[in-house]
Amino acid sequence: MKLKLPQAILLMAALVFFTNCKTEKKDITSTQIEEQAKGEDNVAYQWAFIALEGTAEDTDRFKPRPTITSRFLGLIFTSMFDAWTRYDDKANPVYLKDVARQSKDKRTIKNKEIAVSYAAYRALCEYYYTDSTMFKNKMIKLGLDPNNTSLDPSTPEGIGNLAAKMVIYARRHDGSNQYGDVEGSDGQPYFDYTGYSPVNDVENMVDLNRWQPKYFSDGKGGKFAPGCLTPYWQKVKPLLLETADQFRPGPPPMIGSEQLKKEVKEVIDLQANLTPENKALVEFMRDGPKSVQQAGHWLKFAQDVSRRDMHTLDEDVKMYFFVESVAMDGFIACWDSKMHYDFARPYALVHDYYQNQVIEAWGGPDKGMMKMKGQEWRPYSPDTFLCPPFPSYVSGHSTISGGCAEALKLFTGDDTFGEEVELIPGALTEPNNLGDPVVLKFPTFTKTGEMAGISRVMGGYHIQADNIEGLNLGRNIAQYNYKKYLELIGGD
Repeated sequence: MKLKLPQAILLMAALVFFTNCKTEKKDITSTQIEEQAKGEDNVAYQWAFIALEGTAEDTDRFKPRPTITSRFLGLIFTSMFDAWTRYDDKANPVYLKDVARQSKDKRTIKNKEIAVSYAAYRALCEYYYTDSTMFKNKMIKLGLDPNNTSLDPSTPEGIGNLAAKMVIYARRHDGSNQYGDVEGSDGQPYFDYTGYSPVNDVENMVDLNRWQPKYFSDGKGGKFAPGCLTPYWQKVKPLLLETADQFRPGPPPMIGSEQLKKEVKEVIDLQANLTPENKALVEFMRDGPKSVQQAGHWLKFAQDVSRRDMHTLDEDVKMYFFVESVAMDGFIACWDSKMHYDFARPYALVHDYYQNQVIEAWGGPDKGMMKMKGQEWRPYSPDTFLCPPFPSYVSGHSTISGGCAEALKLFTGDDTFGEEVELIPGALTEPNNLGDPVVLKFPTFTKTGEMAGISRVMGGYHIQADNIEGLNLGRNIAQYNYKKYLELIGGD
């Protein structure tokens, strides 16, 4: 069909207009949207990896101290988050005050990468100071000058340095006693300034409801009884929570209750029936040599999400900050419960409840399962770390795992996880009695948190009440912190 001239002119005009619109839209897009590195290539992911390396080195030097580690990671990612907010349209910082949001022409990917990197570098050097060379080398590899100490708030270097400086300053006297300058500390960092002393000493049981220290092997033929780890941690100022006791659970089941009797028996039964998969799970969640503690373990899981979903720097900065805020606040709240109730661990409970009764239990490395008297029972652990040196209720693993699992579910909007790991059962506990490799599957965040929690009952470190209430406490913290997080990023 032939078109009449007026119709042909109109059609040509429409085609030209449509083509110009497409071209104009393409040009706007190309000038306004930069290509962002994703997954493990984004700078926030790379700094998270370096933070985990620093955490592992810190554990090797100072032994496991999960409370302190959670604070380090929480504040490192707060520094990065605060620096990033100055390049976002709506987000507001936690501590970086009186620094203006950067103009739109300065909100480039490059500037964000620089600001976040300087914030990460300065915070890492503060909290993991013994590994400053590793952090310096990372800066050089990124093409950044580690000696640039500018505090100019109009530059990304200055904003990054300022972000870390303000976090460090704001948290200097937050109750952690990082510098050993709290009265009565004698200059010793992280010294207990509350004067906590257990009711039961390592040799004498006075009150079975209360925590008792236990002897560990020193690995040299001797033994020692470690004191309570940071018994003042409930006094540390939370990051996003209002108070440490905001979600404090009710009391644990006490001696004489049917519930405690049942839960002590459950600990024995679970250990007597440990499968290879159970052993691998206990060890994986216990996180042996080169440990990054629970806060670091869930940072690793968050990095799995980043790779899976190909996160940008923006997404990773927000995710790590939120997840680690839950871990940091989770330990503070967990220690509030631990020190408030000062409750016994299964190690003492089993010995009393099953004294002189023959039970099936793990005899120790190279001994496997065997018949023994109740007072000979022990957790499924190496001699050098028989059980955590602090009160039981609630479980720290359960609190942090329940909370961080909930945080990842809330952040991604989906509970699906889908990670798996292949392990050799017994590798960290009974290396001369190894089984075939097994695969642990983590289908959802919620299930992963629950697996972490029940592993502590299987291992003999906790009763079920410690686990259940810990999971609940962590989830309450995650839901509360999520609201605070949304306010900070200017979301609904």
